[in-house]
Amino acid sequence: MASFDIKINGNKKTVEVDGATPLLWVLRDHLKLVGTKYGCGMAQCGACTIHVDGKAVRSCVYPISQLKDQKITTIEGLSDDGSHPVQKAWLEKDVPQCGYCQAGQIMSAAALLDANPKPTDDEIDAAMSGNICRCGTYVRIKDAVKTASKM
Repeated sequence: MASFDIKINGNKKTVEVDGATPLLWVLRDHLKLVGTKYGCGMAQCGACTIHVDGKAVRSCVYPISQLKDQKITTIEGLSDDGSHPVQKAWLEKDVPQCGYCQAGQIMSAAALLDANPKPTDDEIDAAMSGNICRCGTYVRIKDAVKTASKM
């Protein structure tokens, strides 16, 4: 066990965990931030996507010991009231069905739009390709990303 000071959603937190503990389990089990979902545990589905210094990362395979002084943002920290353009576009385009993958989808889309505010269709496809939606809402996801890029 070790003590880790982390910057998460604009706050500083200290957690006592093994350094090999994936961020996903630090978030869910220790910090009770359960919006980030466990999907596959192998960084293949994208359900666990969070931001580390603004970049989309898979928290299920990102050990806490890899953090230095980076800022972590989870779905809970994207906005206090659902007012982030991606969240608004997700609702406007009625993207979710079961909803399980949506936090990861939204976090990937937000990271894309932060890096590239006006992505092409091919850039959206590339950025979102690591996120699996079992319900197949890919057309609505792409439409929502385009809508958010205009907000």
